[in-house]
Parts: sequence; structure tokens; C-alpha cells
Amino acid sequence: MNFCTVFLLIFFVFSVSAFDSLRENTIYSLTNPKLPDIFPFGDDLSFSYYQQSCPDLEAIIQRKMGEWIKKDYTLAASLIRLHFHDCAVRGCDGSILLDNEGSEKMANASKSLRGFEVIEDIKAEVESRCPKTVSCADILTAAARDATVGVGGPFWMVPYGRKDGRISIAKEAETVPMGHEKITDLIELFQSKGLNVLDLVVLSGSHTIGRSTCGSLQYRLYNFNGTGTPDPSINVKYLNFLRRKCRWASEYVDLDGITPRTFDIEYYKNLQYKMGLLSTDQLLYSDSRTQPLVTALASQPSVFYGQFAVSMVKLGNIQSEDEGEIRVNCNYVNH
Repeated sequence: MNFCTVFLLIFFVFSVSAFDSLRENTIYSLTNPKLPDIFPFGDDLSFSYYQQSCPDLEAIIQRKMGEWIKKDYTLAASLIRLHFHDCAVRGCDGSILLDNEGSEKMANASKSLRGFEVIEDIKAEVESRCPKTVSCADILTAAARDATVGVGGPFWMVPYGRKDGRISIAKEAETVPMGHEKITDLIELFQSKGLNVLDLVVLSGSHTIGRSTCGSLQYRLYNFNGTGTPDPSINVKYLNFLRRKCRWASEYVDLDGITPRTFDIEYYKNLQYKMGLLSTDQLLYSDSRTQPLVTALASQPSVFYGQFAVSMVKLGNIQSEDEGEIRVNCNYVNH
């Protein structure tokens, strides 16, 4: 038995074990308001946080998300990305939602973010039912979960109790990955947030849905690394397709060219055929630290779904150092 086989076996055992732990934790949480040891995020978050103060919260978010995704399925990927951008800067504190001058929302890295109106819509109804009770950060976290479920992805329990941050700085948002970074840079960023290599590969799997602007990948099509030639890691037929599709930088192209509307493992299969849209996608299959994980996930949908739930819980529990508040309007700090 070679090293790669052993590694994959260990990976499968770990992934199934992690998912079983999450399922057990879900049952545990129904009777215990505190998070058990599988979630080392302190005592601030609880699955029953709004049980008394806003018991209909999850039903409101689920219904609203269903309505929005029915109108525009692409919002599912947008909300997952919006949640990631929020948590990657100052923790999951809703700071990406702030409209003040010089905020994260105003950064170049945030210009293509969408879904703000969805959170505003949900917040308005929540405020009418449970005024000054539910944070925008909690709403965004749960909305990302229900967006995932809405396009066929897994469900997971969301612990609540986040506060809304009062600080939002555009420069800090520029650290969020944009699709052209090196794998080492991504690993280091994830590690700084308490996430590991497995989380990186699994959360990248959210690119099984969603779109990218052609402007963000045209350098791969014509002038990769200043060579005047296309990125050699792109499948030739896929390259020709992208060149036809991306005649204008403002056009959109699906991150998963095979099943763009379905949350599945096709994203990982695409990487094996050199059909990763962003360079950071394709690099996952060429780096020795991530390639075995891509290979495993490409053939194990149940493992991907289970581990995606685990990794999203970890992402959603990156804590903010700001004591925060409960914003009445997600776009502005309270006065």
C-alpha cells in the first residue's frame, strides 16, 4: 500500500468521523444550549440562542431565501461568497454589510459581491417580528446555509450569538482571495483564521455553483504570467470555449461549466480535466498538499457534503474581537 493510498484512507476516516460528530452535535444541541467540545469557539454561541427571543428566526430566513433563489438561483453562490468575505476580515461580524465611507464593501475586492439586498430584506422582517434582537452577522451566516440547501447542498445546524462589528476598513478587505493567489498564500490565510488545508479544498468546492466575470480570468486566456500565451494548465477545448465566451470583460462565465446550477462534486472532476475556471481552482489539482484531497472528493459526494457542512460551521464561527452590537439596520452602525 503506497503513501497516497494510506493518505486517502486516513482522509476518508477523518471526514466521515467529522460528519458523524456534527450529526451527534446536532442531536446534542436540541437539549443543551452550549456548544460541545467539537466546536472550540468559546461560550458565546449557542444553537438555542434565539429560542425564546425570536423562535421563528430560522423559518423566516428559510422562507425568504427560498423566495429569492426561486427568482435568481445565482444568489445562492453570491451569499456563500458574501459570508466568506465577511468572516475572512475581522471574523463573522457583518462588517462587510456596512455602507460607511471607506468600508469593506467599498474595497476593490468587494466590487463584485452581491446579495446585500437579500440580507436587508430578511433583516427588515426579522426586525418587525423580533426588534433589536438578531444580529446581521447571524442572519448572513444562516442565509449562507439556506442558500446552500436551496441549490441541493447539505444542511447544518448554525450556532447563534454573533454580534455586529462597528469597524469596517476597505484596505483590510483586500486580503480576501481573488482567484489568482498561490496555494501557499491561501493555506497561510486559512491557517490564520483557524482553518486547515482540508477546509481550503472543501470550501473551494462551493465553486460548483456561481459565476465569475470574464475580466478576472482573461490573463489566463491570452497572457499568462506575461508570456503572451495562455495558461498551459487549461484544457485546450475549454480554453477555446472561454475565449468565445469571454469576448468582453464584463461577461459572466460559470465556475462549473458542466452543472452550474447544482451543488455537486462536478467541480472536482473538472479540475481533473484541467477545467478549473480560476487559477486558484486549477492549482488545487497540481499542488501535492491539495491534489489527493481533490481526487478523493471527486469520487465521494457524501464525503464532500458532510465535510462541507463541517467546514462551513468552522468558517461561520471565526470570532470577532469587537464586542459589537445588534444593528437595527445592517448597513449602518447604531447611533
